[in-house]
Amino acid sequence: MYDSNLSVVTESADSTAARWSRLTDRELIWCLRFHQAVQQRWAVRLFAIVSRLGDGVFWYGLMAALLLIEGAAAIPVVSRMLLAGAVCLVLYKWLKAKTIRPRPCARHQRISPRVAPLDEYSFPSGHTLHATAFTLIALYFYPLLAWLLLPFATLVALSRIVLGLHYPSDVLAGALLGAGLAALALQ
Repeated sequence: MYDSNLSVVTESADSTAARWSRLTDRELIWCLRFHQAVQQRWAVRLFAIVSRLGDGVFWYGLMAALLLIEGAAAIPVVSRMLLAGAVCLVLYKWLKAKTIRPRPCARHQRISPRVAPLDEYSFPSGHTLHATAFTLIALYFYPLLAWLLLPFATLVALSRIVLGLHYPSDVLAGALLGAGLAALALQ
């Protein structure tokens, strides 16, 4: 028996997979350019350190510093950051499991991962998602921290491409999702 609904779903999934593959192929060129542009040992090391700090070390340190310096006044800020962080984690893990997009370093032999990836798939960039959400929430309450947080969040996002772990669209999606979740956390 032929199920026309199943046929439509299969064609739609095939079409989505084909579009995803074309986007990935186009973005591999940019990934290779970013990867090759940063060859100096000190620059690679800088991006690796920034990426490691973006794993959570920097953000938890920021939350602890806010609590130490501001006391109880920082509790609403830190609470929002922690809640947004938890939602970011669930969202990006769910999206990675659904999209199963291989990382650039898995797709192109000239892109080697400069740090070990935390998981197998690339979409979206969880580092960028968290960096954007945490930065926007913190800046809403403490705008004077922009001198520190904006450059750091930008370096976190760039590090994911330079290190061979993400495509530009992974980083862009992470930033947009992080901004949306920050906006929700600030409601």
